[in-house]
Amino acid sequence: MNVGYFLINSARKFPERTAIVSGEGRFTFKELDLRTDRLALAMNRAGLERGDRVGILFFNSVYFVETYFAALKAGLVATPVNFRLARREMAFILENSRAKALFYDPEFEKEIAGVSETVKTLELLVSPRRERAGIGVDYEDLLSTGSDPLSPLPLVGEEDRCQIMYTSGTTGRPKGAVLTHGNVTWNLFNTLSGREDRPGERAIIVGPLFHAAALNNHLTIQIALGGTAILLRRFEPASLLETIERERATVMSGAPALYNMLLDYPDAHEYDLSSIIKCTAGSDRLPMETKKRLLQFFPSINGVYDVYGCTEASPCITILSAGDSLRKDLSVGRALPFLHARIVDEKDIPLAPGEVGELVCSGPNVMAGYHEDPEGTREALRGGWLHTGDMARMDEDGFFYIVDRKKEMIISGGENIYPREVEDVLLTHPAVADTAVAGVPDPVWGESVRAFVVLKEGMDLEEGELIQFCRRHLAGYKRPRKVIFVPAIPKNPLGKVLKHLLKG
Repeated sequence: MNVGYFLINSARKFPERTAIVSGEGRFTFKELDLRTDRLALAMNRAGLERGDRVGILFFNSVYFVETYFAALKAGLVATPVNFRLARREMAFILENSRAKALFYDPEFEKEIAGVSETVKTLELLVSPRRERAGIGVDYEDLLSTGSDPLSPLPLVGEEDRCQIMYTSGTTGRPKGAVLTHGNVTWNLFNTLSGREDRPGERAIIVGPLFHAAALNNHLTIQIALGGTAILLRRFEPASLLETIERERATVMSGAPALYNMLLDYPDAHEYDLSSIIKCTAGSDRLPMETKKRLLQFFPSINGVYDVYGCTEASPCITILSAGDSLRKDLSVGRALPFLHARIVDEKDIPLAPGEVGELVCSGPNVMAGYHEDPEGTREALRGGWLHTGDMARMDEDGFFYIVDRKKEMIISGGENIYPREVEDVLLTHPAVADTAVAGVPDPVWGESVRAFVVLKEGMDLEEGELIQFCRRHLAGYKRPRKVIFVPAIPKNPLGKVLKHLLKG
């Protein structure tokens, strides 16, 4: 089995059902399957060989979906590129992966002109130019060269490489996680179980498809189950709400920051959102207050599925079901069926429930390794377990709670302080909209706690008042020594906080 099979299978079962709704139009499973067959043949005829890497640089669009599935059918390795990156960062990913081809949106023509001069492995540039001149081959022109849909495509198995997904690189240069067809397939099985997905759903996909969650969960689930993927080019509250109402979407997925912007959108009440019966959240903590507001915002849901994972796990590790979302506050759920997860100390010895350590997991969804990085692979997969770098605990019922990133732990006077614990307290203050906590050098204690806080619109708060609030809820050594009020918390495109920018 390979990931391309999911599209082939749904096209056989539901040929006239709408597979994709995007800015480019509406596409049935039959149309999508035939066009990806032709594009796969065209890729092979253009000189791309089994195992070659294909860069994909599109906004959420049918072009991304077609390029991705065509690459998989052709035995190639999809390498999505974050479209928010600077030219130098794009060049690093394409050069590191040794990409032989790049399919890209015309909007990035200027960046790609510079990148193509740097990345010597690139032999084929393709873009839907729509009659505009450009440096690449026209997308439709290339597709037309794969005109014989009966020509054989290479056999692709579970052990073959499917993707190289580059991590967000918040603490250094991105690493390319190599995911096989088997990894992505087992992640699909895990996610279907944890999210309780059903055939024929209509899912809004606003998260960028260069991210493992949007690609391997939100899109692939709909392709595999014969659902409809409604792709949004970018997040805009009004456009998103209009699309939900018009398309009668049933599934909504997003980061907590996206949900907060929707909840605060002043005209949100004017839209009919009753079609949404499932909400999933990921990439950051989802406070109880936000969950309760979402239950009112989307009147047909009965909870929120809280998804935890990382790129190296394709990406899912745990999911908190909607039924448990109000019962297990701040939990990310139990380990998914086809993997094993546990909490270990620094010697990789398993810890008892309630103790804080690193969350590790093993299973068929875990990456094959980092692309051309044997040292990084050995470190991440030591002992046969993926070391997530997340500090967590597990309760007696087997539910996991993420405490913080291992590298962000603050050590003050010999005591371990997890920023997330302090952040969770700060977020309970009625005037606080968002926060990030970091350790800063301290001449006496080694490090001290500093809080960066965004206030809710129209609210005022003094630094001393907030520190006193923390004193009532936290041990003395955990409370912030200083609070800095900021207009926004800097985050990367996936919603992860960039604390190094706050610390300067």
